[in-house]
Amino acid sequence: MFDKLLGVEERFIKLEQLLSDPDVVRDQSKYQKYLKEHAGIAELVETFRTYRKTLEDIEDSKLLLEEGDSDLKDLALDELKSLDDRKEELEANLKKLLIPKDPNDDRSVIVEIRAGTGGDEAAIFAGDLLRMYSRYAERRNWKVEMMDSSLSEAGGFKEVIIMIKGVGAYSAFKFESGTHRVQRVPATESQGRIHTSAATVAVLPEAEDVEVHVDPGDLRVDVYRSSGAGGQHVNTTDSAVRITHLPTGTVVTCQDERSQIKNRAKAMSILKARILDKMNRDANASRSQARKDQVGSGDRSERIRTYNYPQGRVTDHRIGLTLYKLEMVMEGDVDEIIESLAAYYQAQALQENETAF
Repeated sequence: MFDKLLGVEERFIKLEQLLSDPDVVRDQSKYQKYLKEHAGIAELVETFRTYRKTLEDIEDSKLLLEEGDSDLKDLALDELKSLDDRKEELEANLKKLLIPKDPNDDRSVIVEIRAGTGGDEAAIFAGDLLRMYSRYAERRNWKVEMMDSSLSEAGGFKEVIIMIKGVGAYSAFKFESGTHRVQRVPATESQGRIHTSAATVAVLPEAEDVEVHVDPGDLRVDVYRSSGAGGQHVNTTDSAVRITHLPTGTVVTCQDERSQIKNRAKAMSILKARILDKMNRDANASRSQARKDQVGSGDRSERIRTYNYPQGRVTDHRIGLTLYKLEMVMEGDVDEIIESLAAYYQAQALQENETAF
């Protein structure tokens, strides 16, 4: 492991040289790539250098214990204890920093919410999840942009797709993928019976153009008249767009904008994100589950989280976390859930790295 850290340090030094190379500076694409890599390992290298210096200081203190007089030995013992504590702290930090970082963590994110089992109540719940995520994003000063939606007659959404733009959005939302279950008395329930409904959430990192090349010849683009709400102009012009990626059979529709050009641009963003997601899954199946596994079927029994209104609680079944502050959660106060999930999966990764030192 020490050799691996030395290799990272060598790469860090090489990157510093590259970033000062005039030819690299002129090539902004290459410069930004190296700058991002440099920033990504800077803390690890700094911590390693401190750790290596601490090991040297420990050896010096041990030598002083062997060769020094009695007064110096007492000082060396105190210093050695402090250095040993520092060494343990630095080793713990290095283990965390050595955990491979998800390359998508800093990206903006596309969140797809679909009503599952439960009919109208499931569609209303999908709308509630949209509000929850939108409020949370606003608290983080991230921009929420509607990409596509299909309204339900009873309120809420059969399907809604949003983009959340902001650095680190994917790192926060990536644990939201799966089936969300709600237990409550619907407004239409005259006898006060509790119903269980579900909505599925899929989270995709935004794709960059340099990563995903889509051959225009592989696309079939259909335009048609929008059917949803949006005003007279939307419903009387062929502004809605449906794009089919023929090699994969992926179909994306967008009709939220009045402009066919804007709808096409949004549909392409969603399409590229889905293609990138598939590329990531194919490249590393152990890290990224298949999309159908990610969201499940929408059945009540497949769930990652339950929102129980009669008891005012939210339970995340993956980590056994239960909070009795449902109203606050539905208003976007989901920090405790997201942080607990991140800590849980980091602890799992740390456990796998326990033999590093």
